[in-house]
Amino acid sequence: MKAKIHITLKPGVLDPQGKAIEGALKGLGFDGLSNVRQGKEIEITLAETDEAAARAKVEEMCKKLLANPVMENYAIELLA
Repeated sequence: MKAKIHITLKPGVLDPQGKAIEGALKGLGFDGLSNVRQGKEIEITLAETDEAAARAKVEEMCKKLLANPVMENYAIELLA
């Protein structure tokens, strides 16, 4: 089973990379942009076949290492 973890900064947390991306896009002529935020995506292949067990394992990984729950939100997507 494959897990995709989408990690984004929580609202209110400064995002200098998002601001840099926004500035670069505007510099390239892309108008009408605001509040650009950047995040990260992590893909993990698990030997686990039970969806509930896989989700619990990935949730634990996020809490212990992959995401900073003080500053970041995360969403887990499981794929067969």
